[in-house]
Amino acid sequence: MKAQAVLERGNMRIKVNFYQSLEGFPVLVDVMGTGVPPGSHGFHVHESGDMSRGCESMGAHFDIGTHTHGGPCQKIRHTGDLGNLWADETGHIDALYLDHVISLTGEASIIGRGLVIHEQADDMGLGGDKESLKTGNAGARIACGIIRKECV
Repeated sequence: MKAQAVLERGNMRIKVNFYQSLEGFPVLVDVMGTGVPPGSHGFHVHESGDMSRGCESMGAHFDIGTHTHGGPCQKIRHTGDLGNLWADETGHIDALYLDHVISLTGEASIIGRGLVIHEQADDMGLGGDKESLKTGNAGARIACGIIRKECV
C-alpha cells in the first residue's frame, strides 16, 4: 500500500510517500523537500484533509484516542505525532524512517487526512505547559497537503 502528500507554499515543496506492506506493519515514511526554512520543524498528521481555509481548516493533530501530545518514540502520543523534520542550511529535507502507530488502513488510517509542517521544532510534549501537551509548541503551520492513496 502507498499514500502520498505534497506540501507546498511559495518556493517550499515537500513530497512525502508512505508505504505499508500489510495492515499492522510499520509505515515507512519517505520525505524529500526543498525551500524549507533551515532548522527543525514539527511534522504532524492532522484530523482533516479540508483545505478550504488553507492549513488552518485541517483541525487538531489526528488521534484515535484521547492522548496528549508526544514524540514518535514515546508510548503516549497522538496518532499523528510524527516528530520533527530537519532542513539543512540550503532548505533541503531528506528523511526516511518507520512509524509504528500510523497506518494506511483501519482505525489509524491517515488516508484523506491533512499533513502539516510547522514553523518551529516540536518539543514532543516535554515543554512543561498545556500547549506542549496539545501541539508540542511547534508554532504556525507553514505548509500542508492532503494524504492520498496511491496505486502501486
